[in-house]
Amino acid sequence: MAYAALLSLSRTTGEIILDQDRYSISRNKKQQIRSIYEPFIFLQEFLEDFPEKANILDGRIRDLAYEAEHIIESFILMEARSHWWNVLGVKSKLKWQIRKIRKETNSITREVMIIKNNSAVAVQLGASSSAAAGSPSRSAPIIKISYMVGLHEDLLTIKSRLCGESPNLEVIPIVGMGGIGKTTLAKCVYDDPLKVQRFDIRVWVTVSQDYNADVVVSALLASMEEFDKERSEESKDRSKEEKELPGAKVHKILKGRRYLLVMDDIWSTDAWDDVRIILPDDGNGSRVMLTTRETDVAAYACRLSCPHKMRFMDEAQSWNLLQQKVFAHQDCPPELENIGKEIARSCKGLPLAIVVVAGLLSAVSTNVASWSEIARNVNSVTIGGQFENILSLSYTHLPHYLRPCFLYMGMFPEDCEVRVSKLTKLWVAEGFLRRLKTLNRSEALEEVAEEFLEDLVKRNLVLVTKRKCDGRIKSCSLHDLMRDLCIRKANEEKFLVNFSSGLPVKGRKNQRRVSVAPSGLPYLSELYGLTIHTILCFHGISVANKLEGFRLLRVLDAGNVYVHSLPDQLFDLFYLAYLAVYYPGRIPTAISKLRNLETLSLRAKNDWRSFRFYLTCLPQEIWRMPRLRHLVFYGMLPNPEGITAASLENLQTLSIVSHTMCSERILRMIPNLKKLEIDCSDAKIFLNNLVHLRQLEDLKLRSSLRIVLHQKDDFTFPKSLRKLTLSRVALPILGRR
Repeated sequence: MAYAALLSLSRTTGEIILDQDRYSISRNKKQQIRSIYEPFIFLQEFLEDFPEKANILDGRIRDLAYEAEHIIESFILMEARSHWWNVLGVKSKLKWQIRKIRKETNSITREVMIIKNNSAVAVQLGASSSAAAGSPSRSAPIIKISYMVGLHEDLLTIKSRLCGESPNLEVIPIVGMGGIGKTTLAKCVYDDPLKVQRFDIRVWVTVSQDYNADVVVSALLASMEEFDKERSEESKDRSKEEKELPGAKVHKILKGRRYLLVMDDIWSTDAWDDVRIILPDDGNGSRVMLTTRETDVAAYACRLSCPHKMRFMDEAQSWNLLQQKVFAHQDCPPELENIGKEIARSCKGLPLAIVVVAGLLSAVSTNVASWSEIARNVNSVTIGGQFENILSLSYTHLPHYLRPCFLYMGMFPEDCEVRVSKLTKLWVAEGFLRRLKTLNRSEALEEVAEEFLEDLVKRNLVLVTKRKCDGRIKSCSLHDLMRDLCIRKANEEKFLVNFSSGLPVKGRKNQRRVSVAPSGLPYLSELYGLTIHTILCFHGISVANKLEGFRLLRVLDAGNVYVHSLPDQLFDLFYLAYLAVYYPGRIPTAISKLRNLETLSLRAKNDWRSFRFYLTCLPQEIWRMPRLRHLVFYGMLPNPEGITAASLENLQTLSIVSHTMCSERILRMIPNLKKLEIDCSDAKIFLNNLVHLRQLEDLKLRSSLRIVLHQKDDFTFPKSLRKLTLSRVALPILGRR
């Protein structure tokens, strides 16, 4: 994952060079750091401009970027700790390390220059050879599902749209993730005898990822060979016939005929534009069907109606399909029915997975022992070979800036509903959203993160589990088989290690991100801590007391794991940007040593039903942490009296705090707050100072007891407010206008 490594290096270097308050180092040292980073700017631009060529050098660029960042981080850490003997030790190695980095970057840069210089020639040669072949290049071959189990309603819907009353040319996109049955559905409609009679001409062309306009048009013409010969005979005396372009020929063949065109496996709007321009619309009821994994492509091609969204099979449909593929027209033996249903459920409603497993079941003995063995290993059966190739296409088609965001989903447990509010904060802390050409500086990084997530959803890689009332995503997840593929890819690219996945780990040195569950805790000690930047803990496992050696940690999420005390080593994590712990006690003043902290989430033992609350006590020093963007706890902000230059200007999220903190002075010290959650349990409440929060968009008022704000003068909401949530709090009736 070279691009993620370069983004991380870019963030680290940029902050050190530009932020004098946090990194008070000499101009000469900054110049040394800049000299390490500058060659990587060229390599990052290469990955952005030539994504299809990047795989050749991806591993080397990734490892070198990580090594350069490690050198810089270690040097700055020694400077920050002011251990002169350590600084001297690092300095003695620094010149040698810089020379080594430069030598390798120069070598890679020369190879990049050769690739860039030859790319134009390679593209031309590729296009010529493809055109000569007369058919479009294909991706991984599609496994045909011969049975329409679970697709009956889809079939009726598509047939109805094909035979609609509108005489205009209509486009019917079929969209869904890889392996869900899009091509199968389109093929069944295409071969339907009634549709054969309805349309004068039917054309099927597979577009695929390796799209080339000339190849696709040539393939269209080749599939109309019979009609092309008829037209050629009629006009063989015309001298201009030989000079006619393929696109013009396609248009003339289709002109005046009612046609059905299927464009299978389309990935880009350009592919549709290049074909749409040559399609006549004669008002005779012609139709075009598209199959795609990209929701944006489907919506672009079909602007007047909704694309047809494929659904996962339910358990009954999954079992019926498995039976038919294994036993054809025979019944399943009774002793295999329960284990067979378990295998079908494991495929999570994905038809392609069911077909792959059915193929294996057909080849083994029909007994409980053989089927039980497959049931235990169903994921390893489906994630492999042809099936993996098909799902991998969606990943390889991702732009580089989305790949780390997708792979990061592999950090979470199986069947986990990931809260978007948490996911976006993690992406920001990891630095995935920095220095992107697409980044609008007027937008908060978390907003850009939500846009990236929506993009992954539209590409059918991530599933939406819940949406908010305004339509934004509230939580998301991965299909189990997509998650296995995600973790496998992440492991191959040394992006993360998930010890609870059950998949083998490819090397335990130089790892960057670790997801730890109970089964994975023993392996944590085997990892080389100096390279680890992220640790996520789940299911009762905490590493809060095992931080020795993880000195370059940026993200520590132990929010679901209760800890009795916070170790001193925690406050030595100089680079820590995200900290989530389950700790209801007093936070020590040493928290201010975490100069880079952006998210602080302190979960406490709160039970709103029994009205028992445990307050988290923050020290005054919290006001000396200007980089804080999100502060989540239960309690109240400390009095800033006596704290010089106290301000949290970057703070965007604050919850759950007592209403007593809503003084004008405190609110003016958090001027850019966007989301605020207040405990209004006290019956005497005055919230009219909220008007000073001119950026506030989301306000939640909650109480342990049901209360009513009796006077309208008790509150004044800012004009920027978009969302108001009341929990056991009622506003007064203000009367009718």
